[in-house]
Amino acid sequence: MKIQQLYTNCLSEATYYIESKGEVAIIDPLRDIDVYLKMAKEDNATIKYVFETHFHADFVSGHVELAKKTGAKIVFGPGAEAKYKFYKASDEERFNLGDISFTLLHTPGHTLESSCYLLKNNSDIDYAVFTGDTLFVGDVGRPDLAVKAGDITKEDLAGLLYDSLRSKILTLPDHVIVYPGHGAGSSCGKNLGPETFSTIGEQKRSNYALQDISKQQFVEKLTEGLIAPPNYFFTDVKINKTGYEDIEVVLSRNHFPLSYDEFMNCQRKGAVILDTRSPKDFAKKHLKGAINIGLQGQFAHWVGTLIKLDSNLILVAEENFQKEAILRLARVGYENVIGFLNKDIDSVPAEFFAIQNETAKKISQKLQKSYNILDVRNLVERLEGYITGSVHIPLNELLCRLNELDKDFEWIVYCAGGYRSMIACSILTANDFKSIINAEGGFAQLSQVVDSSILEQVRVVNEH
Repeated sequence: MKIQQLYTNCLSEATYYIESKGEVAIIDPLRDIDVYLKMAKEDNATIKYVFETHFHADFVSGHVELAKKTGAKIVFGPGAEAKYKFYKASDEERFNLGDISFTLLHTPGHTLESSCYLLKNNSDIDYAVFTGDTLFVGDVGRPDLAVKAGDITKEDLAGLLYDSLRSKILTLPDHVIVYPGHGAGSSCGKNLGPETFSTIGEQKRSNYALQDISKQQFVEKLTEGLIAPPNYFFTDVKINKTGYEDIEVVLSRNHFPLSYDEFMNCQRKGAVILDTRSPKDFAKKHLKGAINIGLQGQFAHWVGTLIKLDSNLILVAEENFQKEAILRLARVGYENVIGFLNKDIDSVPAEFFAIQNETAKKISQKLQKSYNILDVRNLVERLEGYITGSVHIPLNELLCRLNELDKDFEWIVYCAGGYRSMIACSILTANDFKSIINAEGGFAQLSQVVDSSILEQVRVVNEH
């Protein structure tokens, strides 16, 4: 038996390849399926099943294309409805794979069709459970993403999840390995832990959602403080239910080089310049109006959060990384890429703009005077400490709250490490803010060098 977790940092998403005796099951595949085909070929194995834990909101799954190319059976849990051929399994239905097996555990709550897959080894002993968005390390799936699908409320779904966890997950032996669908950074939960796997025993001890609390307490805890999901989530759910074009078709259409004149003409017609280079390179030189979301960070997540899904995109990317950017965009349903700048940005006859990118030491010197400071971290991070007097606007809310900031002021912008703050700086400069300084290294470095009188520490008491 082979179990391989393939983790995509860009999406904070985990997909799984399981092989036994020449037969393979793939769980929650990404849209670009070549990696699974290659692994199966290397193992001289046949992909028999594509198990889906639910209809994903944060990425386009590869289930339809995998089934088409391999003949594998797509499996969803009870309640699933889709426009293509799939197998709707019953609760506790068993699927054999080589000399192991999977049992589908229907666990509604994150969505109505959400299911987990319990793997039994060749001795028919419970070995691992693939929990999708039902159970994460340290958290559980948010209960509001399926609300648009009908009259059910997030409170209703949270109640269902409470029951699912207690009837299907807590009953499993402590030694069973937990393989979740996401890790830290995903918008499918509120506060996921950094680990990408755990055990049932460890989650019983440490996960708040599995403690001895009432259903009402659970519902209140799970539904409080939910940040609105990115708008593209609901479109991706629809795509995953109706089907999509093959990834190679999208890549061949979107991977199109543009001359500088063609590139700028597209911008004049309303296309968004998405600069995928590093924050440092973007700060030194960029085109007017460009939004910087670097490939080395949570690229897909922030594109999906900040850029409308139907936007026409033109890309600035490092040499040989244009196709990678287009692929990552397609993973989350962004297929309107007109093309990419066909030359290094240093070689085009453009008027360039720059953003001050200063070290924590230099920022700390500036903070001795009166400055306008913008904190774009999330609330949980903010509660761990912040710069006194800073304005707090989480990055996901920045576009709709720009009117709260004076464009004529000089702003110092910080996040945890400098990635999100440069995204924020690019948004501000694209919206004609006059003077912007990015805090390189973010709060992690600022907190080490600024005077203690400038730091605010907030202590939070856990009532439960």
